[in-house]
Amino acid sequence: QLQLVESGGDLVQPGGSLRLSCAAEGFRMDWYVVGWFRQVPGKEREEVSCASSIVKGDGVTNFADSVKGRFFVSRDNAKNAVFLQMTDLKLEDAGVYYCATAPPRLVHGSCRNVREGTDFDTWGQGTQVTVES
Repeated sequence: QLQLVESGGDLVQPGGSLRLSCAAEGFRMDWYVVGWFRQVPGKEREEVSCASSIVKGDGVTNFADSVKGRFFVSRDNAKNAVFLQMTDLKLEDAGVYYCATAPPRLVHGSCRNVREGTDFDTWGQGTQVTVES
């Protein structure tokens, strides 16, 4: 059974930092494209980042313009996990953050091949990030 388990959400002040974790169970995460998304009530889900597989793809990570230079993605293959490091957090960064994976059989390890809305087929449970003064 494929499963993603997220953790790390918390309450933080503007300008602060958080690191979110996404651990995979049942499959090798380094073969998969990993996306981070955030959801705010009343708004559409936003893709924050997309990390291509280092093994199956080119290993490139893309970021939404709103988080470029502030958010970073890293992988720990020994832990079978991916991390979203968020720095200089802003009020508008608040929301529920989800990680999701797209399998190599669909996207061949690259974010360039991902069809939005369909190829991310395994999702974490979400973790709440609150940014308040």
